[in-house]
Amino acid sequence: MASDRNTPTERPSGDKKSGPKARSAWAVTRSVWYAMFIREAVSRTMADRMGWFWMIAEPLALVAIMTFIRSFVSGEGLIVNAEFIPWLVVGLMGFHLVREGMMRGMGAVKANHALFTYRQVQTADPVIVRNFLEGMLRTFVFLLFIVGALLLGIPLSPDDALSALFNWFSLWAFGLGLGLTLSVVATLVEEVDKIVKMISMPLLIISGVIFPINHLPHWLLEYLMWNPIPHGLELLRLGFFEDYHVVKGTSRLYLWFFILLLNAFGLMLHIRFSHKLKAK
Repeated sequence: MASDRNTPTERPSGDKKSGPKARSAWAVTRSVWYAMFIREAVSRTMADRMGWFWMIAEPLALVAIMTFIRSFVSGEGLIVNAEFIPWLVVGLMGFHLVREGMMRGMGAVKANHALFTYRQVQTADPVIVRNFLEGMLRTFVFLLFIVGALLLGIPLSPDDALSALFNWFSLWAFGLGLGLTLSVVATLVEEVDKIVKMISMPLLIISGVIFPINHLPHWLLEYLMWNPIPHGLELLRLGFFEDYHVVKGTSRLYLWFFILLLNAFGLMLHIRFSHKLKAK
């Protein structure tokens, strides 16, 4: 019968209503990262009213102490084709970028454990967001140091801006790889967190941050250069001082080998132990 052609359970093809379009995985990830970034930024900059002060005061205090010590120690030729204060500032800024990326990334999983109740949030997300935020803050602080040094007549502007920027990014990527790897290991094995905090200060000394390591005995220098951080710091300094003599054995390839290795290994650990990290 004609009256039976369109029953209430049937719709003509032209009247079909489509539901809401499903978002792609990348769109969901962007939304998660944006929300977490705003959360971390507010917490990082507003929770502690002295937060900005300490980000600037810590490297400034180290520079002041080392300059004071330097005034009592001879040896102007220890650093070739670079003044001591700019050389020291560049090294401190680069090292703090790596250290803070490692330390804050290491604690990101525990600090954001409550967010894992949402299935869209993966365990690697807070580590990536924290490192991105830390990189932005450290870059801003470094720019403040450069502007302040230039106003005081201290030559701290990079001679090769593109090289300096790439090497700065390389140090950030290395800190991200350390953060991704240690965030899993330190969450599953709590003693690792204490060990990493203990070695952070010796790492400052043996990475050539506050004194040049190229004048150490060759046999000792060979062992110290197994550490990728001096490679990144020397390359960063080379971007600021074009005639600077880097430590023998400095290699960008060696640095990026560790960057790619740590980032890939860290992401694989997050995939492998995702359920354990969320249950911790």
